[in-house]
Amino acid sequence: MRFATGLFSQILQVIPRAFFLRLVHECGAERHAKGFSSWDQYVAMLFCQLAPAKSTLSYTDAHRPWQLYQNASLHLRDFCRSESPGKKKRFRFKNKLLSLDSTTIDLCLSLFPWADFRQTKGAVKLHLLLDHDGYLPDFAVITDGKTSDVKTAYHFALPAGSIVAVDRAFCDFELFWQWNDSGVFFVTRLKDNAACEVVHNRPLPQRGNVLADQIIRFTGPQTRLKYPKLLRRVVVLDEEHQREIELLTNHLSFGANTIGRIYRDRWEIELFFKVLKQHLKIKTFVGTSPNALKTQIWTALIAVLLLKYLQFRSQYNLPLCRLVALLRLNLFSYRNLWDWLDDPFETPPQLPDAQLSLAF
Repeated sequence: MRFATGLFSQILQVIPRAFFLRLVHECGAERHAKGFSSWDQYVAMLFCQLAPAKSTLSYTDAHRPWQLYQNASLHLRDFCRSESPGKKKRFRFKNKLLSLDSTTIDLCLSLFPWADFRQTKGAVKLHLLLDHDGYLPDFAVITDGKTSDVKTAYHFALPAGSIVAVDRAFCDFELFWQWNDSGVFFVTRLKDNAACEVVHNRPLPQRGNVLADQIIRFTGPQTRLKYPKLLRRVVVLDEEHQREIELLTNHLSFGANTIGRIYRDRWEIELFFKVLKQHLKIKTFVGTSPNALKTQIWTALIAVLLLKYLQFRSQYNLPLCRLVALLRLNLFSYRNLWDWLDDPFETPPQLPDAQLSLAF
């Protein structure tokens, strides 16, 4: 069967145009539009993310609300959750596993004077909550570069019973107490200078790399006031770097090996940021206004969700960075997208039907 549309056109069909136009109406995104529609802007911005070319969209990006693409991203997230085939989970427990972290996006202060970060440097922060079921971005917040991770963490609503893995930048015992009071479990790194006493030692597992499993109580006057309950300290050996890692959690029933694996799985959010910053376009920006920057970051997140969906549908098990590279090489080739995803190296491209032939 011959296909008259390229892969890029078929990727655009994942989000139906009628559905997108309904989001445009809800946001009032075209209240003052003059000729260049939101759909045209979406196609062009997505092309910027997936193709090696750049476009001059600064005016449209500066004046059309970035919330349109935030809403589109959230709807696409829900679509990916409902449509993606089941993947084998890394953990047996039924709790939802999340990780929370941020990445700093450096900006030129002379071009982005509103993004003041340091004396000669501009920046914004992308704070992201990653759902480990499919490693999909659950929600994101864009702030100025000076906003602390802890301050932003208070605005993320975590479901009761979920487990959130965070690094030491989120070590705030008022935040931990709020999570604990809401039925949320956390796993993080314990700071080296934490003043605590061991209440009792728990038996160690016979297998694995666990060096200590203890129930502890904080003894510092401020820390004890902020978090009066008992916590758990698990020490695991990082065999790759030959170092001990001290973990802190309020989950008292999981095995110590499971606690260590939960924190190790937090590395997936670092890999997500790596794909976002190295393989998509959030280092050079089409426009320099806050609205244009947020539009480009949210369309980058939409691009990641589309790539995740294609990765779910593919039977070839391509890493995300490899899928991006192959898509860029084949974005305008004529072939069936879904056949190509299942066998990207053996599905030959098709030439479009000739529309004009000249005899010489």
